[in-house]
Amino acid sequence: MPQWLQWSLIIVGTIAILTLLGFIRRQMVVLSESRKRQNKAEAFQAKRRQDMIDSIRVIAMAIEEDQVEYSEACLRIKGLLDHVAPQLMEKPPFRVFMEVYEQLRHMPTHQARQDTDARFVEKMDKERFAVEARHADEIRRAATAIRNHAF
Repeated sequence: MPQWLQWSLIIVGTIAILTLLGFIRRQMVVLSESRKRQNKAEAFQAKRRQDMIDSIRVIAMAIEEDQVEYSEACLRIKGLLDHVAPQLMEKPPFRVFMEVYEQLRHMPTHQARQDTDARFVEKMDKERFAVEARHADEIRRAATAIRNHAF
């Protein structure tokens, strides 16, 4: 085999090796960045979940200390539990949050409530207060249980 062919093959082989090394390095950088993004997203999700759990506990304490209307607290806890642990709403004593939600979900909130006739709002409030009174003991027990629940 002529010497020029040997040198040509050595040069081509070296170029191929260097190209492959560059490709491998680039893939390692991409993989590393992907892992960093994934870790950051997981940390964000974990913090978000913990913030929701903290909110649930704060609302539960507010229920226990009668600082919030039970209906509003049930709606908020149900909304948070939908994201944190939806299976809890099927189990006693937490089922009351879903029951109250189901009985009150037809009522307008926020701007829709403000835009509704005052007499109709008054009628809805009576209905809401009746639901609260009917479930008050259950709501307090559920609040204590959820405040102490290990998520």
